[in-house]
Amino acid sequence: MKHELFGTQTGIMASRLVLGAANLGGRRGYGAAEDDIPKILAAYADAGGNFIDVADQYQLGEAEENVGRFINGQRHNFIICTKYTRSSEAIPTPVNLGNHRKAMRQAVDASLKRLNTDYIDIYMPHYDDGLTPIGEIVRGLEDLVKAGKILYTGLANFPAWKAAAIASSIPVAALQIEYNLVQRTAERELTPMADYFGMGTMFYSPLAGGLLTGKYRKGAGGRLTLATHDAYQEAVTVTPVIDALEEIAAVVNATPGQVALAWTLTKKGFPVIGARTLVHLQDNLTALGIVLSTEQIDRLDKITEISMGYPHDLLKTVQVK
Repeated sequence: MKHELFGTQTGIMASRLVLGAANLGGRRGYGAAEDDIPKILAAYADAGGNFIDVADQYQLGEAEENVGRFINGQRHNFIICTKYTRSSEAIPTPVNLGNHRKAMRQAVDASLKRLNTDYIDIYMPHYDDGLTPIGEIVRGLEDLVKAGKILYTGLANFPAWKAAAIASSIPVAALQIEYNLVQRTAERELTPMADYFGMGTMFYSPLAGGLLTGKYRKGAGGRLTLATHDAYQEAVTVTPVIDALEEIAAVVNATPGQVALAWTLTKKGFPVIGARTLVHLQDNLTALGIVLSTEQIDRLDKITEISMGYPHDLLKTVQVK
């Protein structure tokens, strides 16, 4: 697996594919089988992967525990990113939710214990809670860096204006966003903002919850059949994308999902791949060997192109190129 510089603020060389650990446990009633978890982590590491993304909320803390067991004795070889905001409790009390410093401090200490480490490489709020002031988040993250509990700060699921405000106050090394062929709205503000501040960008859900594998049109079950996600329902706008993926897959001797993941690898970011089984992981890793032609990339770009909206569309007509 190739490694590339993660943003311009860290100097860290990160593997092109990040392993998402959301399924590494079973406390929520779904996830990887217990015996498969160390195999998934080992296979990822053997492939050259060094970047694991987790959160305290994933499997109610069990995902962090499993990652912690795996990295024991080889902690220095991995970049660990974890998140707080949602708590590791099944039914958290209101005071333990959110991005404020009380929740932040409690969460980071608990994550350090579960991960069996004395520092976290990248730490970030899981989403903008809409309540905590920017200054409170800034002070809290800054305190954690000064205390040596975290090395770098990041943000996940924040609007661009708020992320920019935080990044103007303290260094923000990472941005985690949803990005795939049917969710490209981050291109309007978030990815340009990340480039401006030199953030390394992590793309979660690169296969759109399995939609881009084409399995749902064949009647298979998956994450999207367990919950309503209107943005991903295969409709007039989505069908041409999957059709194109299937056609390109036939040409490059791959699956539609592998082509969709290979497309994200042509963009400036690090896709986060989730794996519930070893087969899922191996299928995703195969995308690393797929080389899409310029014509194939352009085709997918054009099919899924979004309207940039105001003021971008206006600025196209008045800015000097």
